Amino acid sequence: MNAAGQTVVALISRTLNMQYLVEAMHSAFAAQGLPVELRLVDVDGGPAALGDGAQVDLAVCWEPYQGMWPQMPNVRLIQSLAAGVDHILEDTTLPQHVPMARIRDPHMASAMAAYVTWAVTSEHRQMDGYLQEQAKAVWSKPVVVPATQYRVGIAGMGTLGAHCARVLATIGYDVRGWSRSPATTPIDGVQHFAGDGERAAFLDGLHALVCLLPLTDSTRGVMNRDLFAQLAPGAHIVNVGRGAHLVETDLFAALDAGHLGRATLDAFVTEPLPPTDPLWHHPKVRVTPHIATRTAATVIAAQSAHHWTQVLAGATPDNAVDLSCGY
Repeated sequence: MNAAGQTVVALISRTLNMQYLVEAMHSAFAAQGLPVELRLVDVDGGPAALGDGAQVDLAVCWEPYQGMWPQMPNVRLIQSLAAGVDHILEDTTLPQHVPMARIRDPHMASAMAAYVTWAVTSEHRQMDGYLQEQAKAVWSKPVVVPATQYRVGIAGMGTLGAHCARVLATIGYDVRGWSRSPATTPIDGVQHFAGDGERAAFLDGLHALVCLLPLTDSTRGVMNRDLFAQLAPGAHIVNVGRGAHLVETDLFAALDAGHLGRATLDAFVTEPLPPTDPLWHHPKVRVTPHIATRTAATVIAAQSAHHWTQVLAGATPDNAVDLSCGY
């Protein structure tokens, strides 16, 4: 809290301009009767914009500057501006006693399902080839494999993965889902696999694999040459998880050898993806700039303000993160 008695909210990101949140944050906190001071510790303002870090009550983050947490000894809530929190957990100076919360976007599941459905169906139905032929005024009719004979696997059956699986199954795809623990609510048309013991059976012969796993020590680098070898020849991988799930050298080798036929990537270790990165120019790679889902500023602000009022009341935030699990 500052000298004027306002709640001090630090909007922290080393990769984003956080100005887009300002109006929504003021409105959301005002609706709770809480005047706030916002400090934009972002790609433009830099760490110096933190000012007196001891006044900071709440930190709202996306890829925060490393090593800043000791400068905020009185922070009472750490809020990710997305569902993922690995970008915060990677900092070894992170205080372990401070509650952390994620955003649960009510529109995120439908947005993710739309992206994943586009990625799967466009490759299954060879849409890139039709676009190339259109440019040459070529009319051809390749053989179409029915959706019921096209095996799609969803790795990570949380809220987003389950909805994607449900949508693809409704279309008619042969859908499998994998998660760390057994499914509590079966989904019609989806075969569920769980745990390390069932991972090989899940992967065996998939034509498309969608990664929606959380990034933890056990999932880092999980999309590698050993995994690719278990998929059907010419398989398609779709990474809408985190860039660090993927071993890029193994991806290039599998694509060049023909074992993988396509990669659709929406998440990268370094973002923005540098113009010199070979992923931009590989003929079998489709790059999108981390847009599979985008949460509106009003949703981020409303949930941040709500979580803050819960902390003030001595309660656990609704969307609290289990630090022991990493998500």
